[in-house]
Order: sequence, then structure tokens, then C-alpha cells
Amino acid sequence: MKIITISGLDGSGKSTQREMIRVWLKSQGKKIFYFHSIQFSLANKFSNKSESENGKSITKASCWKIILRKAFLKIDLARFKLLRSMLRNKGYDYILSDRYFYDNLINISYLSKKDYSCVCGIVKPDTAIYLDANPKRIMTRERKPDQGVEYLKEKKEIFEKTYQKFEMIRVDGNRDEKEIFEEIKKIITKN
Repeated sequence: MKIITISGLDGSGKSTQREMIRVWLKSQGKKIFYFHSIQFSLANKFSNKSESENGKSITKASCWKIILRKAFLKIDLARFKLLRSMLRNKGYDYILSDRYFYDNLINISYLSKKDYSCVCGIVKPDTAIYLDANPKRIMTRERKPDQGVEYLKEKKEIFEKTYQKFEMIRVDGNRDEKEIFEEIKKIITKN
């Protein structure tokens, strides 16, 4: 069973590419499990609505909440290994993710304003894509993130410092979605 992940800024087109990949793999008769590390995370399950700033994304966290995120991440990594084993036993061919644990590390780095790019314990994907998109361009899209352009610029800086450490393949996300998909398809086929 292979793991394919797409990481990048909010609004960079990760979900669009994930869906195109899913349709393509399914057309080949492949059994695919969709995984979203943020939705899977215990930190997300235990956070309360006041944290989400009235429906807006979280852009600040206290020291204690950051410590809890780090602790929950370690538990989530162990839970993922169990999930992966179960999926393998059920005959799945792929785990496909548009939010993988690398995105959790980027979020913790952003919130703590410190490097938290330790990859220990993370199951290495067979294909890890970094969908590199321009923050200003993202903010011109119909569905733009609520955090604003400065937030996107800061997160992009973190991605730029860490994507190679995570062994992600950088793909230019500032092009037509079909062009991007064709490039990603070639990368997946090669891996």
C-alpha cells in the first residue's frame, strides 16, 4: 500500500489535486482511503469552539495548547500506524492525503514561532508533494483562506525552510489545475 500526500498553503489547490488523483486512481481499479491529519488529530477532536475564533481558523495558541498539540501529535502518529495496518489488511492500494502530518508540524511551527520540523515517527509517504503557491495569488481566488495574506506569507516561509527536509517534491501551484495534475501524475507513476 502506497501513501501519497499533498501539502501546501491553505487555498493552494491541495483538495482539488487530491480529488483529481482519487478519480484517476479509482479509474484504474485502485482502492483508496482518504486521510486528513487535521481531522484525524486528537487535538482537533478535543478543541472547543471558542478556539476557532467564531468560525475562523486558529492563528494563535497559548504555550499550553502548543504543548498539547505536540503530545497529541505523538499519539496520532501511533494511531496512524494502526490505521495503516488495518487498511493494508483490508486490501487498500493507497492512502491519499491533502493534509498529512507535515502540515501539523508546519502549523505547530507557525503557532509557536519556533522550528518544529522533527519528522521522527512520521510514516514516510511514497510520494510527498509540496504544492507551492503564491500567497497573493491565493487571496485572489474565489475560495480564499480567512487568515489573510500575511498569515500565508509566514507559513510559506516555514514551508520553504522545511519541504526538502520532509523530502517533498516541489510542484508549482501557480498554474492551471490540469497542468499541475499532469505533473503530479508523472511523479506518482515514477514513484
